Amino acid sequence: MILIADSGSTKTDWAVLTQTGVVLRIQTKGMNPFFQTEEQLAEELRSALLPCLPCEPVQQVYFYGAGCTAEKCPVVAAVLTEVLKVQQMAEVYSDMVGAARGLCGRSEGIVCILGTGSNSCLYDGHQIVANVSPLGFILGDEGSGAVLGKLLVGDLLKNQLGEELKQQFLQQFHLSPADIIDKVYRHPFPNRFLASLSPFLSQHLDHPGVHRLVKQSFMAFLKRNVMQYNGFENLPIHFIGSIAYHFRPVLEEAIKESGLHMGKVMKAPMEGLMEYHS
Repeated sequence: MILIADSGSTKTDWAVLTQTGVVLRIQTKGMNPFFQTEEQLAEELRSALLPCLPCEPVQQVYFYGAGCTAEKCPVVAAVLTEVLKVQQMAEVYSDMVGAARGLCGRSEGIVCILGTGSNSCLYDGHQIVANVSPLGFILGDEGSGAVLGKLLVGDLLKNQLGEELKQQFLQQFHLSPADIIDKVYRHPFPNRFLASLSPFLSQHLDHPGVHRLVKQSFMAFLKRNVMQYNGFENLPIHFIGSIAYHFRPVLEEAIKESGLHMGKVMKAPMEGLMEYHS
């Protein structure tokens, strides 16, 4: 049995593969070693994944995850090996490698993640050859759900989008300005909270201020990340993630105005990863 995992800050998608193909798809919470301890990662595997697996040995695991830096990959691999009793190998890669393999396979391209967070890379068909650091939702992550949510609540609470839209937002999410401050500055995972507000933007894209906010954030992502890669003018720009998927029309506007070439847009890389590892 082979397990493939695509893990973001919010959720982890698992695929169980055998010689006959996919036999099971499972979803658990996000597993990010940058924010979670080894024990928290192990507990998520024990409580949410193990009970759903077939009663047969796990031979191999390929885990692609947010927060899986060079320093964190061995940590995650050790947790996977111990909890899942992996018999052959547990290989851990960044979510960026997962996106590149899922979107490009073995072809060259620029690959972008627009989900709870954002990231990008230049992929030569075999490996990532350049990566502009995303810097997280406080310093970077342009175009991500967390940053879109941050910009939204900032504009709403500073009365930049009109009183009517502000009241609609507060009522829809059952929030007060004090609640928002508390969740952003005092609760864990403020990036998840902010990203959870992004559907409000998609519901109100006909509002000029909302459309401008989303488009400018995508333009900033392209300028500060994609346009730093050699050959960006001629390569296809591929996107993966819930934000890219649900805001595709606005993303296409930003791509066109930037003079770039739109590639594939997918919600998740799992289908491509299953093909890559089959």
